[in-house]
Amino acid sequence: MKASENEEFYEQTSNPPQHRRTEMVTRGFTGLQRSPEIAKRLPPGQSLTGDFPVLSAGPTPHIRTEDWFFTLKVGPKPLARWSWAEFNALPQIKQTRDIHCVTKWSKLDTPWEGVLIDDILAAAGLDAPPTPFILAHSFDGYSTNVPTADLVGGKAMIALRYEGKPLPSDHGGPARLLVPHLYFWKSAKWVSGLQFTERDEAGFWELRGYHIYGDPWREQRFTGD
Repeated sequence: MKASENEEFYEQTSNPPQHRRTEMVTRGFTGLQRSPEIAKRLPPGQSLTGDFPVLSAGPTPHIRTEDWFFTLKVGPKPLARWSWAEFNALPQIKQTRDIHCVTKWSKLDTPWEGVLIDDILAAAGLDAPPTPFILAHSFDGYSTNVPTADLVGGKAMIALRYEGKPLPSDHGGPARLLVPHLYFWKSAKWVSGLQFTERDEAGFWELRGYHIYGDPWREQRFTGD
């Protein structure tokens, strides 16, 4: 598995820094007409899609649940670790959220099920996040940074199901991070754990021209936006 297989890659039609351009094929992206009510839910520069586009630079990895684990770390020190069965025994909720890709598509009212980051911290015996930032890590070596404030308070989850079904591999299954209020590259596919960090350490795409935060409503697509 390669880091380049993770979600949220630049399309040929987007405008990353020229020396950092990564060409990508987006499958299933067709823009839809939008009402004024729907338009209010779309960040600047976004187009509505009724599909769920899959962005990939190579074969999709297939991770068996028997091999899956999730580790919570503070710096390099493991704090807690769960197998698939142990993780699925944690409290789970359903959420319906709009999602927005940096390649300019948005999908509204997407239904997810999974474990809130708040409940993961509680299961690890944490009353509050120990540091201001995290790095999310994936089985393929991918990483992305998110402030802890954007993960707690019901804002983010480790998603296990979509539309009531197990999360498919091409959408990050068996589990992915879901941070719907940020551009979707922050919702790391094939997630293997969260690492608390003292400073805001850039992840895979943040080191390659993506914005360090990624707020769709401020069009924070690339460094300097």
